Amino acid sequence: MTTTDQAGRDGRPAPPPVAASPARQGLGGLLRPYVPAFTAVVSLQVIGALAGLAPLLAVVESGRALLEPGPADRDHLRAVLIAGALGLLVRLVCSAASSGIGHLLDGTVQLSLRRHLAGRLGRVPIGWFSRRRTGELAKVVGEDVSALHPFIAHTPGELVSAFVVPLVSLVYLFTVDWRLTLITLAPVVLAVALVPLMTTPARQREQEEFDGAMGRISNAAVEFVQGIAVVKAFGGAGRAHRAFRTAADDFVAAFGRWVRGISRIAAAMQLVLSPPFVLLVVLTAGTVLITRGAMAPADLLPFLLLGLGLTAPVAALGHGFDEAQAARRALARIREVLEVAPLPEPAHPAAPRGHRVELRGVRFGYDAGREVLRGIDLVLEPGTVTALVGPSGSGKSTLVRLLPRFFDPTGGSVLLGGADLRELAVEELYRTVSFVFQDVRLLRAPVADNIALAVPHADHDDVVRAARLAGIHDRIAELPRGYASVIGEDALLSGGEAQRIALARALLADTPVLVLDEATAFADPRTEQAVRRALATPGGDRTVLVIAHRLETIADADTVVMLEDGVIVERGSPADLLASGGRFAAFWHQRPPAAAGGAGTREGARPGGESR
Repeated sequence: MTTTDQAGRDGRPAPPPVAASPARQGLGGLLRPYVPAFTAVVSLQVIGALAGLAPLLAVVESGRALLEPGPADRDHLRAVLIAGALGLLVRLVCSAASSGIGHLLDGTVQLSLRRHLAGRLGRVPIGWFSRRRTGELAKVVGEDVSALHPFIAHTPGELVSAFVVPLVSLVYLFTVDWRLTLITLAPVVLAVALVPLMTTPARQREQEEFDGAMGRISNAAVEFVQGIAVVKAFGGAGRAHRAFRTAADDFVAAFGRWVRGISRIAAAMQLVLSPPFVLLVVLTAGTVLITRGAMAPADLLPFLLLGLGLTAPVAALGHGFDEAQAARRALARIREVLEVAPLPEPAHPAAPRGHRVELRGVRFGYDAGREVLRGIDLVLEPGTVTALVGPSGSGKSTLVRLLPRFFDPTGGSVLLGGADLRELAVEELYRTVSFVFQDVRLLRAPVADNIALAVPHADHDDVVRAARLAGIHDRIAELPRGYASVIGEDALLSGGEAQRIALARALLADTPVLVLDEATAFADPRTEQAVRRALATPGGDRTVLVIAHRLETIADADTVVMLEDGVIVERGSPADLLASGGRFAAFWHQRPPAAAGGAGTREGARPGGESR
């Protein structure tokens, strides 16, 4: 479908095509720009591995020369020993250079991948984060990217080295005695025959269960640490501990199944590849050949020294296979994040004319086949305050999250100044719309920086003015370093105080459209009254949309919109709706006093919980 065709179907420009991410191209696509460095790593490993054979060959040749009847050739021995010493020096230099370049390459690749992850996470819809666990994302950006380190920095060079050395040794041993060479290879053949047993479907299921349990325990640890203050305050520490212990027990059980399934195979492989076993095979076969006169005693020496190296490829194959599988699983999780569809941005952004907000036939569902909003038509005029009310699960939080474009509607459109939000540049949208929600996240940074997040060049007086309007200035003044106090270090704030910091941030941004998900729910009546006065701009043209849980908030609204099951069932002025005795009046009178609030009669309201 062409861009023109798509634009013609929905009436708005089609989003630009998304370039394939490195993770989508696979590990090879990620490494393609670094092929020269990667080639240098492998080449140096090959040279170093071949040079590393020189000392062994020098010992073999010296031993054979000394064991032969008659006087030894001193010049030959001297040349052999010098060659061995030079080979050792070349191996040390090449190995050090290969390791250094490999680790630099690994650091560069990991940095590039984390930048791609950060770039993609910065472009996905903000609402996507609300449906993901913090621990899972932290594992992808941290542990999963780090899991590529062995595969990039070690495995390729070591695998090449592990195969080159035995191959050269094998050629040399064949020139000595082909029969004993084949016998020396018997442990290798036996070990290779065991490798498929490590990749059966049962082993793969055990590995997947182990990885899943590891992810769950990481997530449980993050959630436990982040929520410890809340669970302790509400007496839920025991439940939180039990949740963490359950995740830990699941991990132990999964780990036990994985170990039991693979331990016997791994033990058998280690046995047949162990030096004592290989030496036993070589000595037994060599003794038989020597006693029968089929081989000279001196010819047994190279097999005793070089024969052990023939098992290296299988051992390296086992380690390399494990590292490759770990990298593959990590890359799959990284790819899952990188392939999240970014928020489409228009090639030619539109410019809003004013800040009138209009929702036309808006439909939205988090999951296919289940709509949360079903045909919302709503107009928010400049200079007005619109309050959303309704039972939990009616779609209030989902609706307000469409204005800052946390999600795009699955049907209909949201307009700002006559332009579809999908036609606006992201920068333009966030210069126009600011938001404060119940779930406040502050940065581990000074309080002043948190308030000035949207206006980084704001002067201190403006920051203080916004804090005063949000009713948080006095609390900040009590902190050890005032506005320079760092959140989470010497600025330990309650949930309500954090909400007011976020509200001060929105007030400082001074956007024409402000979205509040009961952002003043934890404020005392005086502070809330001051905040409500601050919402009105000097020109009186700020558009405010607020989820209301208090009667005083609704009383100050120009329009009340009541949602039920994703549709608007009533709208009008607060007085008219209460007087009409309809659904809104019945709903409001049924609310408990602590939730409904009320000027002079129902104080201390707290917000109701709603996830959608």
